[in-house]
Amino acid sequence: MLKTFDEKLSGFLFVVILPFLLFFMSYYGFESSYTHFKTSERPPDFLFSSVYSYRIIPNYLSIYMTDFMEYCINNPLQSFKNLLVKNGTPFYHGLFLMNTVFFILSSIIINAILKFRSVDFFSNIMVRRIVHLLMIFFIVMTQYTPSNCDTIALFCYLVGVVLTLKYLHTSRNLFFYLLIILIGVSTLVRETACLNIAFFASIFFSLKEIKHKNFQFIWKVIPLLLSFLIPYLGLRIFLNHEETSFMEGVYVVANFTSPFNLAGLLFSAIALYFMYKLCAANESRLVFKKYLFFSMPYIGMITLVGLFWEVRLFLPLILTGTLVAGHDFKKLYN
Repeated sequence: MLKTFDEKLSGFLFVVILPFLLFFMSYYGFESSYTHFKTSERPPDFLFSSVYSYRIIPNYLSIYMTDFMEYCINNPLQSFKNLLVKNGTPFYHGLFLMNTVFFILSSIIINAILKFRSVDFFSNIMVRRIVHLLMIFFIVMTQYTPSNCDTIALFCYLVGVVLTLKYLHTSRNLFFYLLIILIGVSTLVRETACLNIAFFASIFFSLKEIKHKNFQFIWKVIPLLLSFLIPYLGLRIFLNHEETSFMEGVYVVANFTSPFNLAGLLFSAIALYFMYKLCAANESRLVFKKYLFFSMPYIGMITLVGLFWEVRLFLPLILTGTLVAGHDFKKLYN
């Protein structure tokens, strides 16, 4: 009984408390000139204009969390008001609190995925914890460019990975329908939702089946594509175009000329290569290669309208490599 309690306590400390402390140090222990979020009293106007306006869920959550923190600072936490005001604005504290919740939930999901039908190497709890810690460090490190949508989008993406794996191993349509709903909702968070389609395709696409004129895969992917495209295009059609824009700008030249962007590209490429090498089984390598192939539209958009220096954009790809490396796909391809 004591051993069971000790295992649960150590798991809670490792999966919840340690990530929280790392996140706390990132937001309050390190200063970044890259963003002005820390000095914004309210959610900045640019969140409701330009491309950010399409991220409806995180934007409205930012408003609610800012109001919540203003209330807390002026009422139950009034004795700590000087300390809180000194270290950030109500918006920044609300941003930290909101992102912390989804970050811890993401950590819990990562822990569950690493334990679910893992390869023999990952069956060792110490190996899983080292890999888990590596993934947590990747997430925390990218917070030098904090945003109000990335951790929520990452949480939604990881839930989609769970649903896909559950559908893979059980063939229960419930998980497939839940995945369709999740992609539709998470599209209102960030365009990362399309990567859930890429992950689904990387597992279920088979060139051999296509050659044998078995197009069942296509019929499975179409509902997923529609669940992404309908809200994605709908937002861009119906939102006020005088206050919004399709993209911040075209950065393809800057991405290949700026030393900062080149450093971000090099880091992401090395990290993805490392995750590929971590895939010891041929089946895992095949899944990861297919995943990168189906993620090319997302990577292309990063190249065109994103900045390589913001390596948080590559984070879902990097984390997926680790999750694929730890999952046992042998039974599926034998």
